[in-house]
Amino acid sequence: MSKYSIKDLEKLSGIKAHTIRIWEKRYGVLTPDRTDTNIRYYNDEQLKKLLNVSLLIGFGYKISRVSQWTADELHQQIQDAFQSEERLEDQAVANKVNGLIVAMIELDEAKFKSIYEVSISKRGFEQTMLQVVYPFLERVGIMWGINEINPAEEHFISHLIRQKVIVEIDRLEETEAEFQKQFVLFLPENELHELGLLLANYLVRMHGHKAFYLGQNVPLHDVVSVCKTIKPDYIITFTVTTLQEEGVQNLVDNLAKETEAEILISGRKELFDSVNLPKGTNYLGSMNELAQLLQN
Repeated sequence: MSKYSIKDLEKLSGIKAHTIRIWEKRYGVLTPDRTDTNIRYYNDEQLKKLLNVSLLIGFGYKISRVSQWTADELHQQIQDAFQSEERLEDQAVANKVNGLIVAMIELDEAKFKSIYEVSISKRGFEQTMLQVVYPFLERVGIMWGINEINPAEEHFISHLIRQKVIVEIDRLEETEAEFQKQFVLFLPENELHELGLLLANYLVRMHGHKAFYLGQNVPLHDVVSVCKTIKPDYIITFTVTTLQEEGVQNLVDNLAKETEAEILISGRKELFDSVNLPKGTNYLGSMNELAQLLQN
């Protein structure tokens, strides 16, 4: 069973630790467990409940009312709320992200489809990916960073999203615009978290550029070999779980040394705090930054 600190709950739910403590004391929303040394912690069920409560607060319910509902009543109220497209659309992105986290933890495909389809109908695919899905993936990255995620749950939700992205990529038509640039996209060796790279692949193609998608777990010498053949303008790569600071530094140094392309790299922000990016290498803080670069 996973163990979360109150700061972990704050990061994953978007609810301030101070507010969580007030909800505990005043309304009994959560009851933390304690270690043998009397340190408070929370389990998966408590995280799930907090996310559900957060969703309903976002839909306009009062905490004093929500706190009195059973788990079944919470679930039913959320299902009812997600049926209303207008109400869902009016909520902040954080609520949709929390909804996807709950869908992941509960292995609830229907909840995922409800959130996804409403967002698609209002925003279209690209903005759904930029405003809802990618922020959700960033939150999942936080869960990996604190070692509190069930890989099976992450695989479940990733499979659903991956299907949607691949369908949209297949719908795109090849173009040869005058402004077209060439992009090589890959994940480093042993890196298997592909969704961010797939989204980048979609954005590159959708904006009229040429993408050479190499995929997961690609040795650096193979990337260099491809770049010598096609001479891309840009290289895009992500690191989520496998590389630490030293590995990231070696990766960007070698790419900069062995290729002439501009390098765009993304991953957990804390990994890059002590990394010196070589000239021509830029950190992508969000998928929106990539979309803006492609538009320009």
